[in-house]
Amino acid sequence: MKKLLIIAVMLIAGSTQAQTNFEKGMAKAFSLWEDNKMDDAENMFERIAKAELDQWLPHYYIAQINSLKSWNMKDEMQLKAQLEKAQQHLDLAKAISKDNVELMVLQAHVLTNWVAFDGMTYGMKYSGKITELYSKAQAMAPENPRVVFSKAEWGMGSAKYFGQDTKPFCADIEKSIELFANFKPESEFHPNWGKNRALEVLKSCK
Repeated sequence: MKKLLIIAVMLIAGSTQAQTNFEKGMAKAFSLWEDNKMDDAENMFERIAKAELDQWLPHYYIAQINSLKSWNMKDEMQLKAQLEKAQQHLDLAKAISKDNVELMVLQAHVLTNWVAFDGMTYGMKYSGKITELYSKAQAMAPENPRVVFSKAEWGMGSAKYFGQDTKPFCADIEKSIELFANFKPESEFHPNWGKNRALEVLKSCK
């Protein structure tokens, strides 16, 4: 019995240490990102992902960084490499955390990267999928501010592309800002972005 207790204590201690290492690594990665060292942050997230096989968050942020770096990119080969890497890590994250609305939003963003790069080629291919992702995410988490905002911003972008009125989406942008004010992420490392972008988009409604 004593041996079993010792083993249990050792397992708990090991688990606590692993969690501590995860938290230290994530904090370091975010610190690098805040210092505009995006590539260094990405490398840190990759090291964490290799060490913490049951954690979806490192994969999420690797995918997000590659999505962010792809906006306004003109080099198709570089864009393709970055978005393929983003997709690879999104798939790994989805295998760990199924039916995760944060991953659905980020998946929609990655597909939007393709549409933004070449609307004629990728609009027909991905627009329906993007709309479907946002609709599914909203049905699952109607109070998630990133879901509400991203869905509305996609709707505004689509309306603008087709020469339609974007004003109908402004109410949802305002709603998302209210939701951001009350949103509590599961941890300091869970997604908590979007409010500043929502405030910027709201200015176009005024």
